[in-house]
Amino acid sequence: MVTKLQRRTTFRRKVHLLRTLSTNTISVKRSSIMLKVLLHFYKLKVKLEEIQRECQNLMAIRNEYLTLLKHIQIPKEVKVEKIGEEFVVKVTCNKEGDKLVSILEAFEELGLNVHQATVSCSHFFAMEAIAVARDQQTTDIKDITQAVLKAIEKQGGEGMLVT
Repeated sequence: MVTKLQRRTTFRRKVHLLRTLSTNTISVKRSSIMLKVLLHFYKLKVKLEEIQRECQNLMAIRNEYLTLLKHIQIPKEVKVEKIGEEFVVKVTCNKEGDKLVSILEAFEELGLNVHQATVSCSHFFAMEAIAVARDQQTTDIKDITQAVLKAIEKQGGEGMLVT
């Protein structure tokens, strides 16, 4: 008697579980519930495959984009502005070699102290620096531009844009 009662309760638990899985069906028939559960699983499987295909397509597009970024030749661009006693130097070029070191060496040769600098090297080299002349020397914007361009040229020759 106990085993029969246990079997009945486990069966009811399983049927209840299947009903909840099959989006709250009212049917009591086991075969009907099983069919709805299988249909629900099949729909979930199809959605999962669709999401996986979309993810693979997005990854392929991302990889293609990154390879294109690696092959793009970014022209050298150096902008120097004077704001009060400070020089704001903006540099953009391809990332090859130790450009940061050579630019900082050029600043040192010109007698400039770098107060603040922001550097990015993710897909290309970009730098924005605020520099002040030591000993209140009169440094010209053209001198700074030419020194930075020369420092970049040491690392590799590519097309340049000076503004």
